[in-house]
Amino acid sequence: MTPPPLPRPAQLGPLLARCRLARGWSQQRAAAELCAAAGVPTLSRHEVSRWERQRRVPGGFWLGWLAVVLDVPLVTLAEAAAATRRAGSTRATGPGRTAVAGARPVGRTGPGRTGGRPGGTMRGGRAQPSATR
Repeated sequence: MTPPPLPRPAQLGPLLARCRLARGWSQQRAAAELCAAAGVPTLSRHEVSRWERQRRVPGGFWLGWLAVVLDVPLVTLAEAAAATRRAGSTRATGPGRTAVAGARPVGRTGPGRTGGRPGGTMRGGRAQPSATR
């Protein structure tokens, strides 16, 4: 007889939302608490929303502060983040979007463009205008 399978780790987005709501906090309040704890004034409620909707997965820095602010073991958040990354994103794909949460598109400047400007080429890491315009 085989043992029952281990429970699947929770995905991070719903876990963050549950922890935040259990404290009675809005996304704005959660962002403010994170900013105060981390000493970083630039986190907005929009980023908290992206994490909860799993459009993005926070990195180690923010996972650590989320654990402190939400009073959740870091290992729980790290496992949920790993499960979310393994599962990929459920968002629709389209131009400039990828199917995996946290993955970057291959060409941010568009197909066939390397320098960010039409007709530009990359030389020495900088975009150079083409000779013919």
